[in-house]
Amino acid sequence: MTSIANWVYLLCAVLFILGLKNLGSAKTARRGNLLAMLAMLLAVVVTLLDQQILSFTFIFTGLIIGSAIGAVVAKKIQMTQMPEMVALFNGLGGAASALVASAEFFRGNGDLQISIVATICLSVLIGTVTLSGSLIAFAKLKGIMKGAPITYRGQHVINGLIVAMVLVFAIMLVLDPSNWKMLIGILALAAVLGITSVIPIGGADMPVVISLLNSYSGLAAAATGFVISNNILIISGALVGASGLILTNIMCVAMNRSLGNVLFAAVGSDGGSASGSTEQKQVTRYTAEDAVMMLDSAQSVIIIPGYGLAVAQAQHILQEMTEILMERNIQVRYAIHPVAGRMPGHMNVLLAEASVSYDLLYEMDAINDDFKNTDVALVIGANDIINPAARHKKESALYGMPILNVDKARTVMIVKRSLSVGFAGEDNELFYDDKTMMLFADAKKMVTEIVHALKA
Repeated sequence: MTSIANWVYLLCAVLFILGLKNLGSAKTARRGNLLAMLAMLLAVVVTLLDQQILSFTFIFTGLIIGSAIGAVVAKKIQMTQMPEMVALFNGLGGAASALVASAEFFRGNGDLQISIVATICLSVLIGTVTLSGSLIAFAKLKGIMKGAPITYRGQHVINGLIVAMVLVFAIMLVLDPSNWKMLIGILALAAVLGITSVIPIGGADMPVVISLLNSYSGLAAAATGFVISNNILIISGALVGASGLILTNIMCVAMNRSLGNVLFAAVGSDGGSASGSTEQKQVTRYTAEDAVMMLDSAQSVIIIPGYGLAVAQAQHILQEMTEILMERNIQVRYAIHPVAGRMPGHMNVLLAEASVSYDLLYEMDAINDDFKNTDVALVIGANDIINPAARHKKESALYGMPILNVDKARTVMIVKRSLSVGFAGEDNELFYDDKTMMLFADAKKMVTEIVHALKA
């Protein structure tokens, strides 16, 4: 049975790799998910059979309860809540790895190889940091905690001391595997470290944090795979860890910032008013009818979705508007910034839910040069990713971040509820540009009014 299990594990590894490859494109993402799910199903079934488990009572009980919870959550979850759910899932993955590694430690009764004990320490550390860090990310995204960075004097020093204490406890445990209190100490310190590491990170950087925590959960799983000598857990954990790090790097490049700057610079705000500037500037309020006049005379329109689109659940009515414009032979495309929304790929998933054709979705690099030849750039709930301050304002947190060249379009329409700043805390000068039409309203309400006016 072991030889058969290894061949199936090899097949699972291939399916995982193909799944990840397909997840790299919006067109093939569904297929990628199916391949990865099939691989995981095969891996679980073969592992259970290969281990010759005598009683499946607890396994089937967990399977039924977990499946029921998953089905209900998947059915009821809103797209705006998807980032929170992903953060929570990352945390649960880390917790599972830490629990399995801990169980293996106590099952060994102090009679374990030094390498296994060291790996257990690593699994417990990474898994627990992932759990507590993910819970903080969940709280920030959910609004339970404020999204702005939470900092205090000596924060980095305290985190460094915690890491040093974890290292000391791990060495003591390796030297004396019977001293189980050291493992409990590592678990407690790791839980604190996860909290203190994530609270100073602002809401604008949550896509990077989610990617990084996802990578952590994979690394914890790989470490646990070494602990229990399970090849497919090592392979799948390594794949998740590596892909998460690659995605984290992509997010950092998209913001022109280093990972260290994201983790330690405490950049961002809750998205309130900019310090003193917005109240002194004046903008003209436009209506849906004004917007329709511009759209009717346009030959090309680029739509820029942001988190405000997700909050308003306006993707379906926006797709209806797109279909109306295309029926009038107006070229319509969507420009997707890598960090639009609250998690990687958030806008792609949101628009896919509204059956937007993948052919209409363009990444920033593929469409940025087209803005200068575009009649109308329609911004729905986006802010930082279109802020021209990123190009020239050196003291801004946005400085150097690649943005969508919305300001190059002939006319810019921005649907937004107010002049509030984005998560980077920087006032958007595009709001006050002479060619900008500010449409103040909830995204769904405004787009609905535009659709009605187009049909009139």
